[in-house]
Amino acid sequence: MSTNPTGFITVPKGLAKVVVTDTELGDVRGDEGFFHYRQYSAVELAQQVGFEQAWHLLERGHLPDADELASFTAEAGRLRVLPQGLADLLPAVCATTSDSLQVLRTALSAWGGIAGLRPLYDCHEDEKRAAAMAAVAITPTILAAAHRLHRGLEPIPADPTLTHAADYLRMVTGQLPAARDARAVEQYLVATMDHGFNASTFTARVIASTGADLAACLVGAIGSFSGPLHGGAPSRALEALDEIGSLDRADGWVRERIGSGARIMGFGHAVYRTRDPRSEMLKTIARGWDDPLVDLAVGVEDAVEAALAELKPGRELHANVEFYAGVVMKLAGLEPSMFTPTFCVARAVGWTANVLEQSRDPKIIRPAARYVGPPPPQPVPSGTRTPLPA
Repeated sequence: MSTNPTGFITVPKGLAKVVVTDTELGDVRGDEGFFHYRQYSAVELAQQVGFEQAWHLLERGHLPDADELASFTAEAGRLRVLPQGLADLLPAVCATTSDSLQVLRTALSAWGGIAGLRPLYDCHEDEKRAAAMAAVAITPTILAAAHRLHRGLEPIPADPTLTHAADYLRMVTGQLPAARDARAVEQYLVATMDHGFNASTFTARVIASTGADLAACLVGAIGSFSGPLHGGAPSRALEALDEIGSLDRADGWVRERIGSGARIMGFGHAVYRTRDPRSEMLKTIARGWDDPLVDLAVGVEDAVEAALAELKPGRELHANVEFYAGVVMKLAGLEPSMFTPTFCVARAVGWTANVLEQSRDPKIIRPAARYVGPPPPQPVPSGTRTPLPA
């Protein structure tokens, strides 16, 4: 970073490695291939606890004991049931767009009005927490309903007695999921709840810093998240596997992509300079299925790394979370159109936790831009006009 003549600090593009605030929620240590939620390894949490426990940790600050977990899970289940006004609105919203994330954006915006959300600036802590919990709880219900409405099917009401992950799969597919499928999706959800100051999280925090209501923060986050360079990659990675088709085509396909300079979806990460720990965990989960898709994914990953070592020695490019996420979600019964929405079900926890944390800081986030356009006129005395070109 450097200071220019105006006194502003010039930072790297994309704010890379620039620390903009303090957080107690977690961190991503990209050079080490490690990330954590508060004081716990995020991957170990995904391997050992359920969605509700990790959600409680991020929102409330600690892992719940048995009584806290029972109370939190019951409350989350109750809140998954859509308010009637929102349920009535969804068919009309789904008629305007086939994109489930666009439906979620609109629905959460409407929910903010239905729920009477006040600006965070005016809310006490309990009110903020109640809004955050309700928003996370209804997100999978909205997305599952949108998926079914887009296919001419009736939405399936939430079942408050089920866990968050199992009920989400049931509401999407119409069937109570097998324990293995529900647990695989749950582990994915826990591992992707939060991930440092990614674009959508930062967007949510910028909006929260203005004192806006929680729904506004989430609508902005989802808008950022919908971009293919952020949350939109899992289905694109699976499309690449479908295009390759078989292991004997993998090496040629990879080399053609590298030679043309085309992006290989599902590989590389803005932060990790080694293997993405989420990808490694999801690969292990995927291997729990005896399915040709798993063999193809592992073979393509090997082909990418081998070709890069030969054609671009020294370049680190490993599978990221999206690569195996698509494989796991497909094998668990989700269609590709639901991959990014499922990512959103998880990330709603991190967004709301970050919004709550940011709302406690009275300072608005207001960076500066460096002007590089045509030279402006010199300042003139007050009351004097600068003539414009004829």
